[in-house]
Amino acid sequence: MNTSAIDIQNTTRRFGHITALQDINLTVPTGCIFALFGPNGAGKTTLLRLVATLSKPSAGDVRVSGINTRRNPHEIRKNIGFVSHQTMLYDDLTARENLAFYGRMYGLQNLNTRIEEVLLAAGLKDRQRDRIHKFSRGMKQRLAIARAILHHPSILLLDEPFTGLDTSAQSVLSSIITTLKAEGRTIFLVTHDLARGLALADRFGILFQGQLVHEASTKDISESELQTLYENKTTL
Repeated sequence: MNTSAIDIQNTTRRFGHITALQDINLTVPTGCIFALFGPNGAGKTTLLRLVATLSKPSAGDVRVSGINTRRNPHEIRKNIGFVSHQTMLYDDLTARENLAFYGRMYGLQNLNTRIEEVLLAAGLKDRQRDRIHKFSRGMKQRLAIARAILHHPSILLLDEPFTGLDTSAQSVLSSIITTLKAEGRTIFLVTHDLARGLALADRFGILFQGQLVHEASTKDISESELQTLYENKTTL
């Protein structure tokens, strides 16, 4: 039985003469929250896009739920939800209309029931009839997660979900992420926020200049120890 949700083996990604990722090896167990830290330009989003099948490795293999991303990306996309820097929501539609649009794209059965479920999970049921141009950044992020889990994916990929949110909105989003993990999902979280990532994650990694320079459990490391480790690993 395969217990790895994400398995990245000897993976390199080049853009022309530029190497964005170099020989990455990383395994994310099923049901785990994995937080990836690193400075701007380290290659975090590039790595997440490889897992999301939005880009192909130049060398090595990426497997999601045991499936090679090169061979069957369409099957993988059925099983992942992706929240990027852009929410991929339509401002002129209501929250419910946005979810209905994506639900029809996925061909979901019992769509109205599923929309009710994800709106409730995101704490947006009372605002479902509002056009989202009225929403705060935090509310849009919560709706983006509702969109990402609409089709029952077992793996959720989050790229800097806390950026631009106030403390209250970050706390609400953290609570939603914790609940999603409790439901059995695997979550790959890219974030600059060391403290929040540490509080949420079971394991973490540090990416610097395209290389995974550290990977470990969050169990026995404090916030101050993580800060020191991060500074040591990301300083030339």
